[in-house]
Amino acid sequence: MVKRILMQTYLWVLLLLLYAPIAIIIIYSFTESKVLGNWTGFSLKLYGSLLNSNAHHSLMNACINTVAIAVIAATVSTLLGSIAAIGIFNLKARSRKAMGFVNTIPILNGDIITGISLFLLFVSLGITQGFTTVVLAHITFCTPYVVLSVLPRLKQMNPNLYEAALDLGATPMQALWKVIIPEIRPGMISGFILALTISIDDFAVTVFTIGNQGLETLSTYIYADARKGGLTPELRPLSAIIFIVILVTLIVLNLRTDKKKQLQSQKTK
Repeated sequence: MVKRILMQTYLWVLLLLLYAPIAIIIIYSFTESKVLGNWTGFSLKLYGSLLNSNAHHSLMNACINTVAIAVIAATVSTLLGSIAAIGIFNLKARSRKAMGFVNTIPILNGDIITGISLFLLFVSLGITQGFTTVVLAHITFCTPYVVLSVLPRLKQMNPNLYEAALDLGATPMQALWKVIIPEIRPGMISGFILALTISIDDFAVTVFTIGNQGLETLSTYIYADARKGGLTPELRPLSAIIFIVILVTLIVLNLRTDKKKQLQSQKTK
C-alpha cells in the first residue's frame, strides 16, 4: 500500500514538473501584462496583437519561416527515410546491422557537433548560408528518425506480399506503391510528424546554418529576444497555440489508431 502511494506521488510530481510551466504560460497568455506572473485581468489582447502582422512583423515572419522549413524538411526526409528504410530492410543481416548502426550515429550525435560540421561543409563548398542551407541541414538530421519509424513496420509486414504481387503481374513500382507503401504508411506518418516536430524545435543546428542575411526562425527569434533582456509577451499565446495544436493532433491520431485496432479485433472475432 505504501509503495503504491509513493509510486503515484512520484508520478504526479513528475507530471507537475513537466506540465506546470506550460500551464503557467497558457494561463498568463490570457492577460495583457507584459511581465509573466503579473495578472492584470482576463484579456485576449495578446492573441489579437499576435495575429496583427503589422505589430509583430518579425515574429510572424519567423513563424512562417519555421513552418515552411519544417514542412519542406519533413516531407523530403519522409521520402528519403522511407526509401532508405526499404533499402536497409532488404540488405543481408550483417549489412543491415551495419547500416542501422550508421543511421543511429546522427541521432546520438550532439546537435552542436552536427551544426558545426554542416557549417564547415557549407563554408568549404562556398555555399551562401540562408533558407536553403537550413532546409538541407534539417533534412540531414530528420531523415534518420524517419528510418527508425518505418523499419518496424517493414519488419511486421508479411515478406511474401511483395513477391506475390510480382508473381501476379505487377511491376516493381506497382508492387512498391500498392503493397509496400500501404503497409508502411503508419510509420511514414509517424516519421513525418516526428520530423516536423524536431525541425520546429531545433535551435543548435539552425543557428550555425542560418547565415547572416536576416533570416530568422522561431527558435533564433526567441534566443535573440531573450538576449535583449526579456521575451515578447506575444510569445505566450504563440506557445499556447503550438502546444494545443500538437495536443489535439496527438489525440486525433491516437483515437484513429484505437478505432483501427477495434475494427481489426472485431474482424478477427
